[in-house]
Amino acid sequence: MKTHDGSGNDMDITRMTLTRLDDEPDAPEAPEDDNKTLNSPISELESRLFDQRKVLIFGGINDKIARDVTGRLLALAGSSDKPIDVYVNSPGGHVESGDTIHDMIRFVDSIAPINMIGTGWVASAGALIYAAGRPERRVCLPNTRFLLHQPMGGVRGPATDIDIEAREIIKMRERLNRIFAKETGQTYEKVAKDTDRNYWMSAKEAIEYGLVNRIIHSATDLK
Repeated sequence: MKTHDGSGNDMDITRMTLTRLDDEPDAPEAPEDDNKTLNSPISELESRLFDQRKVLIFGGINDKIARDVTGRLLALAGSSDKPIDVYVNSPGGHVESGDTIHDMIRFVDSIAPINMIGTGWVASAGALIYAAGRPERRVCLPNTRFLLHQPMGGVRGPATDIDIEAREIIKMRERLNRIFAKETGQTYEKVAKDTDRNYWMSAKEAIEYGLVNRIIHSATDLK
């Protein structure tokens, strides 16, 4: 897609890409099912999850996931101030979408306490989302793995634009490192060193790092 910058020159607005916190390409979004009804199994499942105040964040983090999670959190917070359980199992994705969910969890937590439950793997932007929970409310299942690393970005275009985007990624990396340092109790220097490469942690290692409060083995452990 091209537009004009006011000087009569064409400006390619597709050359920028969103900054990512994973190594995987975006999966194509599934088309909306026009035949889905309120009585379909999916709607029944979502209704049950809503009634139980549970939100699932599974798969790659993108704008659609951010929109859906934001809507669910706001709806749940508007219906009651009882705790909300957020389950995270994600390889990561767009930093900007992760930021949206991270901030929304903080926003809603002021109304309804949010329990963050890690399962499977909580990686990259998924870890950013997970870290939005209060330290004492961040738990995980026994076999959960965690991954922290630096953001990645891609840009095409003039060298000046590439330089601008490179500097923005550096600022983003510093911001994310500050978030993880604050939420884990580690020093900024240690987090910066750890995230320079892929930094994997088991559930027990994540507890030692300060990212996870405790391991849970059953639903009753949340109560």
